[in-house]
Amino acid sequence: MIKNIKETAFEAGTLTLVLRWVIGWTYFSAFWRRIVLENKLNPEEAGYIGEKFNHFLPNALGIKPIIEYLVTHPETLWYAMVIFTIIEALVGLMIILGLFTRLMAFGVFNLALGILLGSGWLGTTCLDEWQIGVLGVASGFVLMLTGSGKYSVDYYLLKKQHPLTQKKSFAYVGSGILSWTAKTKNKIILTGSICITVLTLFTNQYFHGGVFGTLHNKSVKPKLEISNVYTREGYLNFTVMRVEGADVYGSFLIEIAAYNENNEKIEEWSMQELRTLKPHQIQNFYVAKIVPHKNSLLLPLGAKASISLPITTQENIARIQLTDISGLEWSSLIE
Repeated sequence: MIKNIKETAFEAGTLTLVLRWVIGWTYFSAFWRRIVLENKLNPEEAGYIGEKFNHFLPNALGIKPIIEYLVTHPETLWYAMVIFTIIEALVGLMIILGLFTRLMAFGVFNLALGILLGSGWLGTTCLDEWQIGVLGVASGFVLMLTGSGKYSVDYYLLKKQHPLTQKKSFAYVGSGILSWTAKTKNKIILTGSICITVLTLFTNQYFHGGVFGTLHNKSVKPKLEISNVYTREGYLNFTVMRVEGADVYGSFLIEIAAYNENNEKIEEWSMQELRTLKPHQIQNFYVAKIVPHKNSLLLPLGAKASISLPITTQENIARIQLTDISGLEWSSLIE
């Protein structure tokens, strides 16, 4: 038996066994999907994880500058995605095994918080990413408190009295009895639970209006933001960014039209013209790119580009209008 270690100290950790295994797999499976099942770390292939990361950009909370920096620096983004994947693999595997459980649970907490802040606004049906984020934060907090139970490497090391377990710090990074008084422990549990609940309610309201007011979901239909519209030397120039809609499905522009001050259409670029735009006419800002598609101009979520179109009309253009294949329209006055 382990000296000075009561078996009851591991009861809570044993009760969270299934939570540990499931939350561990959710993170390890990210590595498994990206490396083993498919190669999602190749920037040249469809499904590159960097593009998925780019999808977080439009409505991320608090970490938008970090995301924007990475998606405007593709090489740095690739290294970040590789490091992130390795961390997810290590955290997930070690949580499953129950090795350095409390330290890895802290990793789960922070990974989940990053998911929540970056992509908590995504999810077409059930607020998917927000739920994953808040449940991951809560699960990480619980595992930090409980550590692992009898079915873990931590427990095995303690039972064998490995030298690592003789250090006071092991209980804080692994499992075992924490040197907290009952009063301190209760304060930490209550304070942490209140903070995580407040975070849950705040992000639910911020991303989705889920606490009061009008419920909204920014993943349901595409939305484009148009800016910097001007004409110069026979070209219409503007910047467009897709800021809402499903991350797995693009917005397909089938027409761009120009109108005069009397709101009369004086120029249009149809599907045929949009699908044959040349590379020099589309200057992309980020990893997710606006590109000509089979019968349209494709705008992935989070993509932003400057578009340049040749003008044939001699009239002054007052505004432009972009039309999606779904029938949605967006317009902007010329500067």
